[in-house]
Amino acid sequence: MSTKINRKVLEQVIAETSEPLLLVRADHPEWPIVLVNAAFEAVTKEKVLQQPFADVMESLAGRELAVEVSESIRAQQETSFPVELAGREYLLSLKPLLLAGDDSARFYAAFWRTGVGPTSGSDIHSALLRAKRRIRDLSRDDAVTGLLNERAFRDVFDHDWAVASREKSSLAVVAFTLDEFTAYVDVFGRHAADSALRRVGQAIQRCLRRASDVVARGSDNSFLVLSHAADENNVMEFAAKISAAVRELGLHHPRSSNSRFVTVSYEVAAAEPATDERDAEAFITELLRASAS
Repeated sequence: MSTKINRKVLEQVIAETSEPLLLVRADHPEWPIVLVNAAFEAVTKEKVLQQPFADVMESLAGRELAVEVSESIRAQQETSFPVELAGREYLLSLKPLLLAGDDSARFYAAFWRTGVGPTSGSDIHSALLRAKRRIRDLSRDDAVTGLLNERAFRDVFDHDWAVASREKSSLAVVAFTLDEFTAYVDVFGRHAADSALRRVGQAIQRCLRRASDVVARGSDNSFLVLSHAADENNVMEFAAKISAAVRELGLHHPRSSNSRFVTVSYEVAAAEPATDERDAEAFITELLRASAS
């Protein structure tokens, strides 16, 4: 007897599932939603087919959870999050679906489980998940800004470079450097400098256009942003918008030679990994060298 199941049969089974369910293509840089069941559409009243999963999650549950979901998919993790959807409590479960011969999941199932009220132990489950994520974050987060550190950023970039290479898509990284930051530290001290770094990091994060964009702390006075925008001109406009947002923070810098406030310079590098002779490591190294010069 054949063990293969016809795609149409699977689609019928999923369609009849009573709990909201999505199927996400994880090997594409946009993570498009490729299958939606009727239960999801009935709850959300939204048409999400072929929409980027991270964008849909941000719309439904907010940016913070969308970022958590994005990190879980990049790390190929199976995990769950307590969420509210259309006024009801659910447990959002993410499960990577590995096909025979695959090293990484090409698809993710996202399903909203009901019956997770206080009597079902969801509070304990939620606390355990938060503790697990906190342990993970201790090695991934920058202690000053709370953003990803450079090592974690490189891990994310390696993953997204490989995906973009398979999909023949493009990506870009912007390296931001705080101008004359050593002089700022000399005037105000390390504590004030760390506060300025946190505020600059928050300003950059607010400018990110979708949950799949990533910002990280680089060296002492730099930040890195990963964007999947296909057009380098759009990335340049994006970088200029961030630069303006940092200046508008109004952080006084008495020793700046070009402004009364803290400003950033930036370097943009875009690539199509499928045709680029460099690997991910060489790309980042070259960008950081250019931004430091």
